[in-house]
Amino acid sequence: MAVLTMNSDEYKTFPAILREYAEYTVAIKGNSEKTVCEYLLDLRTFFRFMIMKWEDLELTMDEFEKLSIKRIGVEDVRRVTQKNIIEYLIFAGFKRENSASTRMRKLSALRSFFKYAHVKEHIIDVNPTADVDAPKKASTLPKFLTVEEAVKLIDTVRSDKESKTRIRDFAIIVLFLNTGIRLSELVGLNLENIDSDITMIKVMGKGAKERIVYLNKAARAAMIEYLKQRLDPKHVRTSSNAVFLSGRENRISNKTVQWMVQKYLKMAGLGARGLSVHKLRHTAATLMYQSGKVDIRVLKDMLGHEQLNTTQIYTHVVDRNIEQAVENNPLADVVLKKK
Repeated sequence: MAVLTMNSDEYKTFPAILREYAEYTVAIKGNSEKTVCEYLLDLRTFFRFMIMKWEDLELTMDEFEKLSIKRIGVEDVRRVTQKNIIEYLIFAGFKRENSASTRMRKLSALRSFFKYAHVKEHIIDVNPTADVDAPKKASTLPKFLTVEEAVKLIDTVRSDKESKTRIRDFAIIVLFLNTGIRLSELVGLNLENIDSDITMIKVMGKGAKERIVYLNKAARAAMIEYLKQRLDPKHVRTSSNAVFLSGRENRISNKTVQWMVQKYLKMAGLGARGLSVHKLRHTAATLMYQSGKVDIRVLKDMLGHEQLNTTQIYTHVVDRNIEQAVENNPLADVVLKKK
């Protein structure tokens, strides 16, 4: 299947029923290729577990990873019970040491597939995932840069006179920090996605959903400067319509952007913070919400979140900052002394 970003030889190792599910999920439901590929890999692990269980096999993890699922068909799908789903999640947690978030993703893959088998293909009468509780994920606050750290990162890129891609890299960093754009959205930008005044860009978000991202003064200035170079035939000779290009004048890759961000985080003395490209998106969202001038529902639309509860984590970040501010009050240690 050409639309999936998976090696064709590997794709052929999946049984027909999973390939049909993948094609339906991409073409009809509009799920991203990346998500569907991850779901396929999770489903492969599940059916390897089921084959091991059905055939009473004792396998090492290396042997388990080599187990073929090509034989899986409709009758095998019908054999799966709710108990099997729970047993698999226990196996994933204890035997494979998968985190709660990883097990949640695996359950999402199973729910998606068995809903397809139940509702769309009608090959099962009962969805075995229907009443399975999701693994509880520990609540963690997103990592982000403070205003001072973000300015330091921007200044580090601006000052890197030795870099041949400084103007491009500056525009990318500024976009991340000012708009909260996703990595995939930035990499997928085409020239026609930018309006003539360079005040807004159209991005393709998760689930193939388009949205408009507005550029503030800083982001617009950085993009104008970069586009002068990008559209100058003396500098760029490619026919590609990608906005951001690699050194070879191809569309820039996710890995190149990630490498570039890590390089400048280290140069700015922020490399030990466990930060990433996605944390720059968190930074944009957090700083906008902390300003007190952005409603949480507006922020939800700006970030392209499907559900409001996804965005509400940024309200918890602010709550934690308030708690820390109270603790840092110089009067915090002044207590009534016992006589």
